[in-house]
Amino acid sequence: MSVGGRRFASSVRARASLGATAVVAVALVAAGIAVVLSLRSNLTDQADRSADRAAREVALDIASLVTDRASYAGLDLPDNAEHPVQVTDEGGGLLAATKDLQRISGTAVSAVTPVKIPAPGTTAAPGDDDGADDDSGTDDHGGDDDGDDDGGGDDDPAVGEIGDRSSFTTGSATVDGESGDYRFAAVEVTDRAGETVVVHAGASLADRQAAVNTTTVSMLLGLPVLLLVVGGVTWLMTRRAFRPVEGIRREMAAITASTDLSRRVPEPASDDEVARLARTTNETLTALEAAVERQRRFVADASHELRSPIASLRTQLEVGDAHPELLDVPGAVADTVRLQQLAADLLLLARLDAGERPGRARFDLGALVREEVSQRTRDRVPVTLDVRSGLEVAGSRGQLARVLGNLLDNAQRHTRASVTASVYRSGDQVVLAVADDGSGVPQAERERIFERFVRLDDARGRDDGGAGLGLAIARDVAVRHDGTLTVGGARAGGALFELRLPRADSPSADRDESTDTTDATDTAAAA
Repeated sequence: MSVGGRRFASSVRARASLGATAVVAVALVAAGIAVVLSLRSNLTDQADRSADRAAREVALDIASLVTDRASYAGLDLPDNAEHPVQVTDEGGGLLAATKDLQRISGTAVSAVTPVKIPAPGTTAAPGDDDGADDDSGTDDHGGDDDGDDDGGGDDDPAVGEIGDRSSFTTGSATVDGESGDYRFAAVEVTDRAGETVVVHAGASLADRQAAVNTTTVSMLLGLPVLLLVVGGVTWLMTRRAFRPVEGIRREMAAITASTDLSRRVPEPASDDEVARLARTTNETLTALEAAVERQRRFVADASHELRSPIASLRTQLEVGDAHPELLDVPGAVADTVRLQQLAADLLLLARLDAGERPGRARFDLGALVREEVSQRTRDRVPVTLDVRSGLEVAGSRGQLARVLGNLLDNAQRHTRASVTASVYRSGDQVVLAVADDGSGVPQAERERIFERFVRLDDARGRDDGGAGLGLAIARDVAVRHDGTLTVGGARAGGALFELRLPRADSPSADRDESTDTTDATDTAAAA
């Protein structure tokens, strides 16, 4: 298959057009067959009614006029090809037939020449009956020979009566040289002499055949045209529907080639699936642009933050190399520690940005707070604890310890005389609150401080103010633990940071639920 053929076969428009055309073709063929069969059945029923009517007209004449067998020769039978008629006795002998009837089938009696019946008081000449006794069974009444009457003469009509039931068969006949297919109706009638005979009358099926043929030919000629129209309309409609998709594809290809994430794909004015796709694509581009911009800013800020301690450390080492007595070893160690902490922060942020999920180990958050606070021996202000035991959370113990350390470091930098760490329960959450009595965080800056490399104390030295990554790391860790980290105002006037985490279901937590009656609001206010 050529490249163009493969592209056509893989086209959504081509598949939709071919699929619609195939479905319509199957539906039309099924509908056409149903129409033809229904038309054939209706016309057959119409022919049956016509044949039955002709047969009963002849039967009425027999019931009222025929008094003996010789009378059958004088019956007024239809003499045209529309309704060929046979009158037979119950043995199958032909008593009367349409004039010029040359051949007939489908009536169980193929004879077309009536049996010669002698006039009353005479006998038939030798050879005149031509074996009529064998063929017609005139004297037997034939009721018990074919076994089709379910009781023989018991069901025969009364004298001068016509049977209520009619039977129908399909056959053919030739009348005056014209051959055709017929539906034959068979009606029983008892003449005045008491003999029951069968009237076979036919109705031509030429009209049925002509109508069926005309309908079939019309459908066969119209089906390809209709399928071409359906396929063409489907192709045009899908082309129009997918035109915005092609515009989206071209714009996305241009964005990929230019790496300009500020561009957006065109949005159709409609509110269909394509328009929603365009809006979602633009939202994705907006998020991607923001992520790339954040990454660029992060790299720039990280480079800036790393340059200062590296430059300071290099200066001290160069001075120490030239003048060993002037080497500031404590300052070099401090710069090295700061570099180490900054590198660790950057590594953790990179892991969080890569989508690293914390573990799901359960542990007591209160016990973690006590352990971490007990190891902080260099704090400027002692940390006051108000911790409830038995409140378990699920996650990374190391990352949550890092969050606590960052919050306590921030509080130590801004507090005047007190820092409080509290752990309590609030509904289905466990809350870790860290409060200080410093100057607090302005209302307008309470979300901005969680951005990376943001410091509100610009006038403060870098060594005192940090790199501005601690709160950003704390917020990211909280989010990845399905929790939240917010800042508000503490009762003492400083900042109150609240880390809210889902409470892990555990027996110890359930026991604590039954014994812990301290209101969360009171605990936060006390902090």
